[in-house]
Amino acid sequence: MENFIVSARKYRPVTFRTVVGQSSLTITLKNAISSKHLAHAYLFCGPRGVGKTTCARIFAKTINCQNLTSEGEACNACESCVSFNEQRSYNIHELDAASNNGVDDIRTLIDQVRVPPQIGKYSVYIIDEVHMLSQGAFNAFLKTLEEPPAHAIFILATTEKHKIIPTILSRCQIYDFNRISVSDTVAHLKCVAESENVSIDENALNVIAQKSDGGMRDALSIFDQLVSFCGNNIDYQGVITNLNVLDYDYYFRLTDHFLSGNISEALLIFNEILNKGFDAHHFITGLSSHFRDLLVCKDPATVALMEVGADIGNKYKMQAQQCPADFLIQALKINNECDLNYRISNNKRLLAELTLIRLSQLTDEKKKGISPEDKLPLLKKINTDDSVQLATPVQTASPVVTQAVKTTTEPVKQQPSIPQNEAPKVIRPVSISITKGVNKIQTSPEEKKVVESPSKIGDDDYSEEEFLKSWRNYATLIPEVVSLVSYIANTTPESKGNHEFEVAFTNTFQEKEFHKHQQDIQQHIRKALNNASIKFKTLVIDVSEQFKSTNPEDILKKMAEENPAINILKTNLNLEID
Repeated sequence: MENFIVSARKYRPVTFRTVVGQSSLTITLKNAISSKHLAHAYLFCGPRGVGKTTCARIFAKTINCQNLTSEGEACNACESCVSFNEQRSYNIHELDAASNNGVDDIRTLIDQVRVPPQIGKYSVYIIDEVHMLSQGAFNAFLKTLEEPPAHAIFILATTEKHKIIPTILSRCQIYDFNRISVSDTVAHLKCVAESENVSIDENALNVIAQKSDGGMRDALSIFDQLVSFCGNNIDYQGVITNLNVLDYDYYFRLTDHFLSGNISEALLIFNEILNKGFDAHHFITGLSSHFRDLLVCKDPATVALMEVGADIGNKYKMQAQQCPADFLIQALKINNECDLNYRISNNKRLLAELTLIRLSQLTDEKKKGISPEDKLPLLKKINTDDSVQLATPVQTASPVVTQAVKTTTEPVKQQPSIPQNEAPKVIRPVSISITKGVNKIQTSPEEKKVVESPSKIGDDDYSEEEFLKSWRNYATLIPEVVSLVSYIANTTPESKGNHEFEVAFTNTFQEKEFHKHQQDIQQHIRKALNNASIKFKTLVIDVSEQFKSTNPEDILKKMAEENPAINILKTNLNLEID
């Protein structure tokens, strides 16, 4: 039975021309060889599997070649090239710094450096994973690395450049290797598949390239794995099954349900995804990438930023035409919030499901009962040069007397004119609050705003449940005001009769925040319940005398009761009580 050689070794580049995705670096090295401007120390750094050690070997082979080609490549015919190809060259020495990281190992290397090469001009020392050397080994290596013999060249390779001490970095020419792009990986895998007589479609190649994350070695390893699973005919379905990759079709179906506002179908698809063993966080990040790809498809100039197969790319273009740009931007914002809060959430599935519900409601305002006017500021300011701003009179607490509407039209009585030398009287609504046991009258911010006339709203009856539903619903209109949203969600106004409700606060800061939105809240609930008599008054209760505990935990608990955002801050910053 013939010994199997993995593709990562079998198709390892042997010339600069066959190196994938590092054209700028290979051109620089070839020019240095042709012009004989060789440094005594090089540092090759970059992600795993992008060709650092491979380029070091090709460079070492080429500088010792006795008959370079016109393109600056090794001839593969001279004694030096033949010995290198047969892995018996004494000019090239490789050291694994992960297992030889002590001072004694470096001293042995220094003694070896003194020996001149037997064939060729240079002795090349390739030190892989050089960041694993100890501090003492680095210091012992400094003098030799700075002033080596004329025949010695060092090539250091590492994936973690930041772990190498600055004195080593300053003695080397540094070459940063890039991640290999999806297109380059796909093109190389096509060549490998043709050589191995394997049939594989474009979409499957793109999944492999994205899964490899810019590493060619990883891509070739995945390719071998898929050949073992699928045989010589590899299709897209076999790839996503073997690699446990979530199918693009799930994201397309979910987006269609988001656009139609179908919450139940979106939750059922999410449940199907979880039943197949996929992680909810992985799903959320994939959904964000899907929205991002749809957004870049909206503009022909940014279509090139997508890295998917041709067939899937056409699906993205078709769905992008159906998605408004503002929908995609809001969806990305919602997904990003879920991604940030996922780690600290105690119920991760619920967090993901709430995200899907919010996405489904982006284009479903009618089903939520929220009109576009509710999302806009309900207060309008009249700006004229000679006009005077008047506030709507406060509804009195007396019972409303209903009268039959006459069918005949009566002439409208003309309002008495206001003399020019007299200022108009403005009826200002007031709210009573209690701070530290002393009553005080505060002027409400409502006096500065003019709202829709209450006469357009009826006087329907309503239940306590209907009132609370309208009260809670207002929080969905102002998600950016975190403190007020938390207060509305955790507080129930107390009914005082005659459609008047009292809202209690424990500090003036909460009260001021409420006053900023009081007229909006009042108008929203009036419209929702069709009752123009609903109004609010505020009450500030001093709790300083009731709570005198010096225990830090009790103090934190009390502060959190007053402002629930403190617990969120404590969790996000991972704070502890001192």
